[in-house]
Amino acid sequence: MLTTLAPILLQATWETLYMVGVSLFLATTLGLPLGVLLATSGRGELLEAPLFQKLIGPIVNATRSVPFIILAVAIIPFTRLIVGTSIGTSAAIVPLTVAAIPFIARIIEGAIREVDSGLTEAAQAMGARPLQVVTKVLLPEALPGIIHGLTLTAVTLIGYSAMVGAVGAGGLGDLGIRYGYQRFRPDVMALVVVTLIVVVQAVQMFGDRLARKADKRNI
Repeated sequence: MLTTLAPILLQATWETLYMVGVSLFLATTLGLPLGVLLATSGRGELLEAPLFQKLIGPIVNATRSVPFIILAVAIIPFTRLIVGTSIGTSAAIVPLTVAAIPFIARIIEGAIREVDSGLTEAAQAMGARPLQVVTKVLLPEALPGIIHGLTLTAVTLIGYSAMVGAVGAGGLGDLGIRYGYQRFRPDVMALVVVTLIVVVQAVQMFGDRLARKADKRNI
């Protein structure tokens, strides 16, 4: 039975990694500038824009407050608009990305706010422009924290991908439901759980290693 399930398990694992990888990339691409602005646009800060803080901050908080499965259902029309369908692996990327953007933005905001303000002041005193301070000082100094945050996001997205898999998105969640739960096969369910644990552990170890390399204190 294991040899019969092996190709299906490999395909489901690939689908999960595809969903998580693409959604993490897209969410980081959009969440990074958003997080930088949230961290630097307050009154008296580097990129002062109080109106932005008042408008975007609550939206980010509200999006983070919505349970993922409800969010995935609520934005089905948007998902269909983007990919033409609400079912399948590619369709699952849309709610995964939407859910991850505010999460990543707050992580990046927090990592940047942990950077010693003296470094920013020193860079400004030497004539650095705001964008230069962000790219040359804030982001490099905050990089270990950002990597840790993105690792946490990836692990969270793996869990989310299992949820959307249960409603037809493919991946390990779909495998567990169709071959394990619906066919009363606890061994298949256990195999899916073990695979998810292995994937999560691999992602966590890889992220921790990258963060250690990026931390200047370890040089």
